[in-house]
Amino acid sequence: MREHPSVVLKNSGLRAVIEPDRWVPGSFQLVVDGTPQSHVDLDDPTRLFFEYVQRMGNVIDLLREPGEPITAVHLGAGAMTLPRYIAATRPGSRQQVIELESDLVDLVRTELPLPKSAQIRVRHGDAREVVAKLPGGLRGTVDLLIVDIFSGARTPAHVTSVEFYREAASLLAPDGVVLVNVADGPPLSFARGQAATLASVVEHVAALAETQVLKGKRFGNIVLVGSNAELPMDWLPRLLASGPHPAKAVAGDELRQFTAGASVVTDATAVASPLPGRSVFQLRG
Repeated sequence: MREHPSVVLKNSGLRAVIEPDRWVPGSFQLVVDGTPQSHVDLDDPTRLFFEYVQRMGNVIDLLREPGEPITAVHLGAGAMTLPRYIAATRPGSRQQVIELESDLVDLVRTELPLPKSAQIRVRHGDAREVVAKLPGGLRGTVDLLIVDIFSGARTPAHVTSVEFYREAASLLAPDGVVLVNVADGPPLSFARGQAATLASVVEHVAALAETQVLKGKRFGNIVLVGSNAELPMDWLPRLLASGPHPAKAVAGDELRQFTAGASVVTDATAVASPLPGRSVFQLRG
């Protein structure tokens, strides 16, 4: 029996494996150190599997006019699920992906090839360092910035601070949107700190998640949506209606209540995201 394609990542020392999804033909899952990080349907890249990725996809669908090309920067590659999604739903979009683990990119490109028509450029290196060195002409022009940075199951501390978010947000167009994937569990101290930190950098922030996660009942992913332009409030009902269900969104006064008592994270106080219990990620198959 052929072993699943894998590689030990040089920077982290973690093993990355690409496993077929036996329930969905043509689909594959990227697992790093036992943690599912990406799911890709090669036959239909618009099919998003993980709940938090679906929420991100729902926001992306509401940007600009439907199908209109955008400029997107992705911090963290995974199996490039969302770059594939944008290439499929918004042909002609210009995208850049920043990833520390070159071995991971090579594995994904070999085993899960990107569409030839996709305009996706990969830059190798630490997200924070590369963002600081991006061409000046890119600053202030990015329609969508996605921050989804994990080493195994944790987000490294140096990409959780206000200093990092200021640098990253400088890429955004005046009405550009940043999406941040935050993983946390009760009592949501890390997530509240990330929401407070992002809200100190951009003017408007909302949080999207499964209801029990936002209530601090269980571990899960919270998607932070931020922009210097006002987030149209008609987004929230539409996002909730789009699923996955059950869903909850907080913004405005509710977000301020969510972040009450949370301090803005700085380089001096930043910590990595909490490590979930091993029972959180139950691999299928």
